[in-house]
Amino acid sequence: MTFGAIFRQTMSQMNRNKMMTTASLFSITAILLVLGIFFLLIVNINAMSEDIKRDFDQIQVNLFDAVTTEQSADMMSKINRMSGVESTYYQTREEALENWKIKWGENADLLDRMPTNPLPNAIIIKMTDIEYASSIVDAVRAMPGVEKINYSQDTVDQLLRLTRLIQIVSFIIIIVLVIISITVVSNTIKLTVMAREREIVIMRYIGATNWFIRGPFLLEGILIGIIAAVISSVAIGFIYYYAIDRLGADLAMFMTTGFVPLWFMIENLSIVFISLGVSIGSCGAIISMRRFLEK
Repeated sequence: MTFGAIFRQTMSQMNRNKMMTTASLFSITAILLVLGIFFLLIVNINAMSEDIKRDFDQIQVNLFDAVTTEQSADMMSKINRMSGVESTYYQTREEALENWKIKWGENADLLDRMPTNPLPNAIIIKMTDIEYASSIVDAVRAMPGVEKINYSQDTVDQLLRLTRLIQIVSFIIIIVLVIISITVVSNTIKLTVMAREREIVIMRYIGATNWFIRGPFLLEGILIGIIAAVISSVAIGFIYYYAIDRLGADLAMFMTTGFVPLWFMIENLSIVFISLGVSIGSCGAIISMRRFLEK
């Protein structure tokens, strides 16, 4: 019966204060939309970064011609024991030439005109994570028989710095937006509370508990948060669908991956939005009520 009374009081309160309710709804919706657009960008940028990192997860160690098969096997055994090494593979010069022919496609016949195969035998190192690249390269370079190591260390370092920067900036912006959301909602709900200050004082005099008084405002904040989350999720879904439709093909031309799938993104974003909407609405209500219930 208590919950029923609180629910009826909440509906009546929202109906009497339509302007304040609408203001709170638009406030949360607007902030969730900004947060959602930023979330879409960050998730896709991180996905692209991970895809690019996978393109650099191999190190090619070119060997001198004098290195025997047994010596190569011994080197591979030592490399496999290093931290960050997933596997190693011995690539002969014949295999390397065949790979180049595949890359050259229609111009592969030019490679057949060479009098000898200039490519070296090599050890291909596959890493578990490119963050181990620097230590692996330094250790392998010191091994006898290594002629050259093919690895774009500068590119990898820049990529790692960019990824970390994106993660740090994302975290800061999300925290700032959540704080702004709670502040805006608490202020809008506070106006509703101030309009009913006399009623709240009377309820306290007749013995109503703090939670009975707080209940309608708390439920109002939760309902507003859920409605805002649903509206924001639908709006972001249309925006993301339009972005994929317009930019997906162009992106695929320059990157090895496209956008994160629509339904995967919307499903997870909806969960995040509802959780944030409920948290922001309830926190805003609790904060706005604190001053009146402490008297």
